[in-house]
Amino acid sequence: MSTMKRELAELARRFHLKAFATEKTKVEEGLPNEEYLLAILRSEAKYREEAAVNERIKKACLSTFKSFEEFDTDFQRCVTRNQLDTLQKLEWIDEAFNLILIGPSGTGKTHLALAVGNKAVREGYNVFFASMDNLMHILKTAEISIKSTNKLRFIKKCDLLIIDELGYLPVSRIEANFFFALISELYENTSIIITSNKGFDGWADVLGDPVLATALLDRITHKCQVLSFIDNGENSSWRFANRKHIFT
Repeated sequence: MSTMKRELAELARRFHLKAFATEKTKVEEGLPNEEYLLAILRSEAKYREEAAVNERIKKACLSTFKSFEEFDTDFQRCVTRNQLDTLQKLEWIDEAFNLILIGPSGTGKTHLALAVGNKAVREGYNVFFASMDNLMHILKTAEISIKSTNKLRFIKKCDLLIIDELGYLPVSRIEANFFFALISELYENTSIIITSNKGFDGWADVLGDPVLATALLDRITHKCQVLSFIDNGENSSWRFANRKHIFT
């Protein structure tokens, strides 16, 4: 390596130009000075953008990748392609609208929630995904676990919180209080997606307190879109209808 290249690499490290310092910048040789500098800065900007996306994906804890294009509107007719187009524009997140997805297991609720989450992190939004059970664990252990403390701090700064499977497991009175406190703090600041197998009239049973459930729903549904996922009879579960086999 020439003296000039060594000095360039050292200066790149000093000014935190990671792409150039780690030789990930691909710049055509022989360019005029201004074009060469512009090429370096463009490469650095691309590198940082990709790194930021990967960091947001890591922090989001999304369970898997799902897309809007993969959502089967022929199977789940309660959601139209026009509605999917509106949701994937993500403008509703900027206005702190909430999205409640209600219906039986296997009808596409989590798929749609993950599609929104995966699109949002790639568009620059901070997202966090958790099952209701996992969220309760974070809330209960935030005072004694650094890991939970950091996760809760991140949740409170998020643009979008996705809560999966509300109603599948019982919630204690203490957990319900923690949950209500979190929703109240996020109210009108953070968009929330909740998937649930129970209608609103069943949330009081889940939370164990009709008064708290009413107050919670009052906040969540103030600016909210509710989608009810239908049961398609014998093949009510998309996973069951599209299951894979060992034997052909």
